[in-house]
Amino acid sequence: MWMPLPMKSVLLGTLLAGAAMAEGREQLAIRTLFLSEHPDASPQRVYVRGQVVTALRFDARVKPVRARLVGGDGRFEPVGIVGRTVVLEPRRDLDPDEAFSLLVTLADDREVPFLLRPPGRQARGSADQQLNVFEDRGSQDAVASALVDSEKENKALRAENERLHKEEVSEDHALAALLTAGAVAQTPFGVAAHFSGQDDGASLDATVFRGTGKAAVVFKVKNHHPVHSWSMKSVRLVGTSDARERAIAVRSSAAVLVPGTSGVIGLVVDGSAFLDSGTLTSLSLELYRQDGRLQAIVQLDPALIAK
Repeated sequence: MWMPLPMKSVLLGTLLAGAAMAEGREQLAIRTLFLSEHPDASPQRVYVRGQVVTALRFDARVKPVRARLVGGDGRFEPVGIVGRTVVLEPRRDLDPDEAFSLLVTLADDREVPFLLRPPGRQARGSADQQLNVFEDRGSQDAVASALVDSEKENKALRAENERLHKEEVSEDHALAALLTAGAVAQTPFGVAAHFSGQDDGASLDATVFRGTGKAAVVFKVKNHHPVHSWSMKSVRLVGTSDARERAIAVRSSAAVLVPGTSGVIGLVVDGSAFLDSGTLTSLSLELYRQDGRLQAIVQLDPALIAK
């Protein structure tokens, strides 16, 4: 739905609440799982997403002979077994409170349970695309797979620590925090435009701010869904001419909005983001919700950073 703004056509605001526009392709998500030696152990969790194939690749010595879903009829494509790999594909995203059991019978007649769940915060919002499943933790292949997992985790932790350190000393993040707290008077910004939109799950009010050398946007979000929580998965700032992703400072008042609650997201864009090879260009600010779908777009014009 197009939302006209109370100013010249240099700005354009759009709310796509619930629109089925997916975020960019995720990096391949591969994890290592080890079969438990205890028959009463809790099932291993497998994170799945609609129309995303998840493959459980077993060690050759524990090759599966069959697999079946419990209670997932009509929700998944038929479960496949190719060599030593079990292939899953949900037809649509699972609801946050849904879970299904996958029972895999191995060549020695053992039945191994797995719990199929939608990606949560623990899974960093990503579906499992490949799971390497081992019985012997000490085998060469198992050790190599676990080592790759550890290296990826350590790399992610180092990147997160570096990001947090940069934010601690960032002027833009400090300004975003003030906007999120409602302390607009303590910032150099003035209101440029305001627009709003709503679907059956959430309503958003967006305010666009102009400032000398910087621009900002504040989203006020209310979760109207009777059951499901709302959260921001990510924000992207790209050029409308070159689609190159730019840096943006983001602060939010709450990580998750349970049904009936509201929150604020403050975003600050430095003037340098508007430059493309020395020429000023418009930017597109994209807000993605917890399921990876595009929730809102705000087009930002270079006039916002004029002196």
